[in-house]
Amino acid sequence: MHKIIPLVPADTGTAYGRPAPSHQKNMTEVGPGTPMGELLRRYWHPIGLTRDATATPKKVRVLGEDLILFRNLSGQPGLLYPHCTHRGTSLFYGKVDETGIRCCYHGWKFDAAGHCLDQPCEPGGGRFRDKVRQPWYPLQEHYGLIWAYMGPPDKKPVLPTYECLDVLDAGEFLETDDSSIGGGGPRVIPCNWLQHYENLVDPFHVVILHSSFSGTQFVEEMAVMPEVNWENTELGVRTISMRQLPDGRAFKRISEAGLPTLRVIPSPKIGRMGRVESIGWILPIDDHSFRIFVVGRVREEGELSRMRTRMNGKLWEEMSEEEHQLFPNDVEAMVSQGVIAHHSEEHLATSDRGIVMLRRMLLKQLDTVAAGGDPAGVQFDTDAPPVHFTSGNFMLD
Repeated sequence: MHKIIPLVPADTGTAYGRPAPSHQKNMTEVGPGTPMGELLRRYWHPIGLTRDATATPKKVRVLGEDLILFRNLSGQPGLLYPHCTHRGTSLFYGKVDETGIRCCYHGWKFDAAGHCLDQPCEPGGGRFRDKVRQPWYPLQEHYGLIWAYMGPPDKKPVLPTYECLDVLDAGEFLETDDSSIGGGGPRVIPCNWLQHYENLVDPFHVVILHSSFSGTQFVEEMAVMPEVNWENTELGVRTISMRQLPDGRAFKRISEAGLPTLRVIPSPKIGRMGRVESIGWILPIDDHSFRIFVVGRVREEGELSRMRTRMNGKLWEEMSEEEHQLFPNDVEAMVSQGVIAHHSEEHLATSDRGIVMLRRMLLKQLDTVAAGGDPAGVQFDTDAPPVHFTSGNFMLD
């Protein structure tokens, strides 16, 4: 007689045989010629603080390109392709003088716009030096930042200004910071820029990550679960969060994610009510890293840098790996998704509506640029008014 062996149900849903994860390349990759790279190159981007441009050449990496930043002794900043157009030696080793930067190899000298001014080894200082030009990008300085335009020359827009930075209340002045305030981690954050940009329209993570999970990182009011609505704006996506507080008051918080990489987020510590006090710009360094520059209205020197979150009295870089695991911040939540998030493995829910809206907005801009149009927020009128945002913290009785 044969013994009957019952069938064991097969395990389902295991990780075996799962497809390789993938990401949405058109929205994440920022190098020259990529869809997002071309969209971002239609705007001005902050690449450093004003003080970063000096007579000592500085390496900078922006949108996947390696460049050299310097300031000639007459005070004009320049941003050049690093490899000298003569024989390819890096201008990082160049010497800066009154009118430009001179290559260390054979002394070819270029001004801030890449014009070759001198070829000392050639007869007459280079009789055809005006026939060569070092690749360069135009710069402007405003709000304590150096801005670069890296797109088509015939599409160069005016550098925008912002009402919340131009209109100061009594006792206020502007302060600029390059420590990636709002990123929750180091100055350079090792993951794709979109992971942070999408974080701007996700107010629910504040209640979980910044409150119940890692303890109250901001204030108790931010730990209350909000009712959230999102709206499309001309420049991006606006998030409106309403919190009913235990004392009967209602806390209304408005934040915005704007083009090209703007984070218009009122302080989560809600020290001051009213209109947003700072703006941040996410700078994609390349596909795998970004940093954040912030300009804000302050009343005391160093006020911006004190906005950085401390856990157990420590800044992120002062914490051990064990502490990061116990008290994760934005950077842990973003970077642990992968250097570029695995979009093919996502399961978006109703609380992710803002992210869906933001992605649709970006896709629309990609299509506009691909069709030869100008993306949202680009201005060519030098008399265009400052950009206005409705973001802020508002307490309703």
